[in-house]
Amino acid sequence: MVVAYLVAGVLFIRSLGGLSQQETAQRGNLYGIVGMFIAVVATVVQPRIESFGIILGGVIAGGIVGAFLAKRVAMTAMPELVALLHSFVGLAAVLVGVSSYIAPPDDLASMTHAEQTIHLVEIWIGVAVGALTFTGSVIAWAKLRGSISGRPLLLPGRHFANLVIVVASALLIVPLLRDLGAPGDTNLVYMLVMIGLTGLLGVHLVMAIGGADMPVVVSMLNSYSGWAAAATGFMLSNDLLIVTGALVGSSGAILSYIMCEAMNRSFIS
Repeated sequence: MVVAYLVAGVLFIRSLGGLSQQETAQRGNLYGIVGMFIAVVATVVQPRIESFGIILGGVIAGGIVGAFLAKRVAMTAMPELVALLHSFVGLAAVLVGVSSYIAPPDDLASMTHAEQTIHLVEIWIGVAVGALTFTGSVIAWAKLRGSISGRPLLLPGRHFANLVIVVASALLIVPLLRDLGAPGDTNLVYMLVMIGLTGLLGVHLVMAIGGADMPVVVSMLNSYSGWAAAATGFMLSNDLLIVTGALVGSSGAILSYIMCEAMNRSFIS
């Protein structure tokens, strides 16, 4: 499995390199497809996997939906599809994080207090970034599609509101840290509230940006989805998810910065 993950990681790096130039973009896309196929197969054949039927059903359903969407979307509407796919990544990070909290790994009881704390923080970060990515990507998709107005929604005190949401989401982890190793209904409520807050933050952040700047937003959400995947990789102790998430996160952030420079926009704002 380690060798398969290593090969997949190299292919993902080659894919990014290929996609950087128009002449090699098709080859880069092929590298990514092969790398993802190897990664999925290597993950599915692990001895600890028990429910092959559920996984196979998910792969088939996802493949059908993906092929259907890709066939129907014109090249000019590709940013819409990318934004929609980013929302799926964010939603997956949220679902995996909540599942990992409700049904913790078997070796959690044998972990030290510090290791359990780190594991919970990994879950928290993955879920928070995933929720923000999901809602932000849905709003970006709706703006690009014309389903909602492309005009920026600039609420008074929006920066302070964003700060309050971030601080409140961070503080909600405190009750869970007090009850390490004992996920209960009350603690799950804290996590769900955090998901709601970070989801609201994603909506608020993207609604405040005009439709003309949506390509930059989609690129930034691409970065967020990568960091959500990396956090999920730490959560699941999956090296390939960590590497791939870091690649996507860093490349998305760099692309966003380059696009902001080209469009004379502030990257921070």
